[in-house]
Amino acid sequence: MRNTLKIRSAADRGVAEHGWLHSRFTFSFAGYFDPQHMGFRSLRVINDDIIEPGKGFGTHPHENMEIISYVVEGALEHKDSMGHGSVIRPGDIQRMSAGTGVTHSEFNPLRDRPVRLLQIWIKPDQMNVEPGYEEKPFPPETKTNRLRLVASPDGADGSVRLNADVRLYASILEPGTEQVKPGDGSRHVWIQVVNGKLSVDGEVLETGDGAAIEHAADLTFQGLEKSEFLVFDLA
Repeated sequence: MRNTLKIRSAADRGVAEHGWLHSRFTFSFAGYFDPQHMGFRSLRVINDDIIEPGKGFGTHPHENMEIISYVVEGALEHKDSMGHGSVIRPGDIQRMSAGTGVTHSEFNPLRDRPVRLLQIWIKPDQMNVEPGYEEKPFPPETKTNRLRLVASPDGADGSVRLNADVRLYASILEPGTEQVKPGDGSRHVWIQVVNGKLSVDGEVLETGDGAAIEHAADLTFQGLEKSEFLVFDLA
């Protein structure tokens, strides 16, 4: 069985510029609407955000969504109505289950450089659950030249636990190296390139590109340059 990649080019993403915030939207979000890109399976949002020094999102509400923050560069300060407060940095995975309702704020605490992060929203399997929070570090060495499970419905392999039938893998692939993700056609995959350039089943993807694969068979990833990317394994 041969995989067919439907590529979402970085250059075709939605754009929002607010002075303090520079966003690129893989899927429809806020004032950006594209009926052809409303999400993929339970994956609803991938926002590639750059927040200027000392700026951020004031306290705002969420409900019934699994929210993952993946910091690429810099630092992000988080506070929420559940009583959590922390600064997450590159390599950390933060998961917030909004459930019946939660409020939080996110700021760049640094005064000398921006923060870049991916904001990821996943539709939950169960609605109106009790809100929850989890944060874990996954240093570069734990995901270099391998697909490292960082989020899953059962918390396998030390991953954060999702209220969704989704397994999220993070990887840093060095040039000339190869990784294979097994697949039997029963699952669906979204790939998001964070940085770099790699080949996926012969298709070249670069920074900011995404790709959807329905009924995925084995997928072969090859590093064309040092590359960081995310792989969503979806029901």
